[in-house]
Amino acid sequence: MRVTHPGPLSGVRVVDLTAMVMGPYCTQLMADLGADVIKIEPPGGDNTRFISAGPEPAMGGVFVNINRGKRSVVLDLRTADGKTALSALIARSDVFIHSMRAKAVAALGFSYPEVAAINPSIVYTNCYGYGRRGPDADRTAYDDTIQAECGLPYVQERLTGQASYVGTILADKVAGMTALYATTMALFHRARTGEGQEVEIGMFETMAAFMLVEHANGAMFDPPLAAAGYPRALTPQRAPYRTKDGLISALVYNDKQWSAFVDAVKPPWAGPEFATLAQRAQQVETVYTLLADVFRERTTQDWLDLLRSLDIPAAPVRTLDELFDDPHLDAVGLFETVETPNGPVRFPGAPPSFSRTPGRVAGPAPRLGAHTREILDELGL
Repeated sequence: MRVTHPGPLSGVRVVDLTAMVMGPYCTQLMADLGADVIKIEPPGGDNTRFISAGPEPAMGGVFVNINRGKRSVVLDLRTADGKTALSALIARSDVFIHSMRAKAVAALGFSYPEVAAINPSIVYTNCYGYGRRGPDADRTAYDDTIQAECGLPYVQERLTGQASYVGTILADKVAGMTALYATTMALFHRARTGEGQEVEIGMFETMAAFMLVEHANGAMFDPPLAAAGYPRALTPQRAPYRTKDGLISALVYNDKQWSAFVDAVKPPWAGPEFATLAQRAQQVETVYTLLADVFRERTTQDWLDLLRSLDIPAAPVRTLDELFDDPHLDAVGLFETVETPNGPVRFPGAPPSFSRTPGRVAGPAPRLGAHTREILDELGL
């Protein structure tokens, strides 16, 4: 039996038929927040077991991170025995979540109506590339294709002159977090009414809404008042500033910050035409170009000391490896070291903080099928 911890989802059992990143990231967060997540894998295992460095075969780093604390059960759902075991598990669970296409999960016999017939109060979450109501419902989707669909390479081309993907699997992770909040909202509804329901998350719809938070701009009015796109975010000059000895991120943004910066630094060009945020927004490329010249005059540490004393947001440009040694992240306890069969692993833990029901890294990632016998015994099979 999994050793649970008193997170806010303690007592919730999740049947997890997701693979790759979107769904598993959602259920990893659920496990860290106390849920008992039972990962159903085919005999060959989730493909993410094999796509990055790891201490042993089928335990790559990406898999180990986003499947930590789960219990792995191998079931061949093409067989009667596999279907029987999954049905028994569904009957005793609170959430069923999958990342198969609609036709595929229906062909196995586990569409929402079929699962709800077994357990009417279950929350059933679909993680799709494209929502079922649209013409693209049956298309295959990965993070790269969804980034393209939602305009990220277009934005990158506006900034750099070359279309490219951003350097993280953003669509997978944003959609995974969306699946998490949607599923827990459905659980909240069930707690009040006893009703289960079906939830659907489309990566494309999620990322389109995500991109248009600021980029909808004047295009969302009728008639349109401007083209879609938030000018400050699409300005090529919006980049870390080069200092005497490195790089710094700084945002001299509101009028209070601007006034403090001008008073302290006294750049010769800082006249009344830049005095208000509205004025600076209208000539943002000019402002960034002028600031870039100023930042070259001092060292990174000199700027950090000055800007932080003025309460102006500023930060050094870090490498990914430096995050593991960041004093702030260490102080807030983001990283947790977990003993695993392959030695200690330092995980980036659950970011939310709860005063009464704290989350924590739920445990090591499972080897393929490590809990099959345990789960079947619990089910009396």
